[in-house]
Amino acid sequence: MSEPGLRERKKQRTIQLLSDIAIGLFVEKGFDAVSVAEVAAAAEVSKPTLFRYFPAKEDLVLHRIADHEGEAARVVGEGPTPLAALRRHFLAGLERCDPVTGLSDRPDVLAFHALLYGTPALTARLHTHLERSEAALADALGGDLDARLAAGQIIAVQRVLALENWRRVSAGERVADVREEASAAAERAFAMLAAGLPRLAARRDDRAEVTEPK
Repeated sequence: MSEPGLRERKKQRTIQLLSDIAIGLFVEKGFDAVSVAEVAAAAEVSKPTLFRYFPAKEDLVLHRIADHEGEAARVVGEGPTPLAALRRHFLAGLERCDPVTGLSDRPDVLAFHALLYGTPALTARLHTHLERSEAALADALGGDLDARLAAGQIIAVQRVLALENWRRVSAGERVADVREEASAAAERAFAMLAAGLPRLAARRDDRAEVTEPK
């Protein structure tokens, strides 16, 4: 994949700056208490310029997790089986305290998640991103009804695991104390997925021999 050009890099820096400024204001004052005009003024851009990069106010916040939208779809092909790849990726995220797993006690991450989960408009917008992640994963799994059902279960499991980790850490538990139980919970969750989705737990050569329970 080629490196992005100068214009694209400049655009991405502008997008990141606008998002960071907005999130700082939202964390400080509350999402509903800050207007788009106030964000634009703080960033020293016009409102039309801001809306050119972010069509909705909520997008200023959700930009921070937009890169994860197609993550499951990208990971699923890394084998040896779809579920094994997803399980390995999630456990690796816990090990490095990736914020997307909820297992992070960095003050900026905790503040961001408190903003995200504590603001109804942002929570609703988050579900739009989850739906797109689910659709991308379903396509990667084959695109049929079985793939869509499986994708819905997988995305839901990852969401619940991450939310539980964030709730514990935000309540004051140390990441070092939560990590072992979070990893065990992830192992149980993926084992349950494997039991219910045997085709996704089977190696490619064995999938034709796997029959779904009636």
